[in-house]
Amino acid sequence: MNILITGGSGGLGGHLSRLLLAKGYTISFLSRKPGKNKDVKTYLWDVAKGTIDEHCIDGVDTIIHLAGAGIADKRWTDERKKLITESRTKSIGLIYDLIRNRANKVTSVISASGIGYYSDRGDDLMTEDSPPAGDFLGQCCVEWEAAVDEGEKLGLRILKFRTGVVLDKDAGALPVQALPVKLFVGSPIGSGKQWIPWIHWQDVADTYLFGVEHPTLKGVYNMVAPNPVTNEEMTQAIAKQLHKPLWAPKVPTFVLKLLLGEMSTLVLGSTKASAQKIMDAGFSFKYAELAAALKEIYG
Repeated sequence: MNILITGGSGGLGGHLSRLLLAKGYTISFLSRKPGKNKDVKTYLWDVAKGTIDEHCIDGVDTIIHLAGAGIADKRWTDERKKLITESRTKSIGLIYDLIRNRANKVTSVISASGIGYYSDRGDDLMTEDSPPAGDFLGQCCVEWEAAVDEGEKLGLRILKFRTGVVLDKDAGALPVQALPVKLFVGSPIGSGKQWIPWIHWQDVADTYLFGVEHPTLKGVYNMVAPNPVTNEEMTQAIAKQLHKPLWAPKVPTFVLKLLLGEMSTLVLGSTKASAQKIMDAGFSFKYAELAAALKEIYG
């Protein structure tokens, strides 16, 4: 099978492409810059300008759509929020325009979505049937998924994964949360009672592989470990794994709102999401418990 990955140059794209190559798949990337991996052909596109190398879908069976501006990279101005949404929706639209107008053999689109679809929902357990939140994150995910679903009109199999907080030693939220712990000033954030829908990066890559190898799988699935933890439990588990004490007081909510503005919902929001649907489909997690995940990550 020949797989085209958008956003493949990111951390998750790197993990996933290595897994797929090891399984014998042919991989190519759609990227803004030329690639450095000799095993992966890179095609260029510019979503803002609406340009794309038309040869990127030649021979491709499945497209994995990971592209999108980083949610937590910069403060959420109106301009930034527009970029976050459009980098996800316009990019897949550009690919669908190409599929409509050029001979191809694409049968499936497997797309990332975000667990931010549910946003801050307290202690309630979110399933795939739960309604979306009305805030920026929730509406961004609604537009993202709707743009991906346009592929159904082209006769494509559409599979979407609402991705949780991916635990990776070198990218994402974990290094940010672990740094204060390493510096002996780690502490829970806000009340510490907010739920974190975490998942180990290996299980993320394995879930995408599961989607590739199970052609009857379609629709939307939460991509989270089956055992969510609170922010306080996460902080304590990181400190235990790194053999560091926790003595500092909790970071006050008002400080984070002052520093981050609307983006503070990323760390203060509580999302408890169910992994039951993907497990019922036959997927088995390598890292279902946080302690085991952190042990593997930190060696």
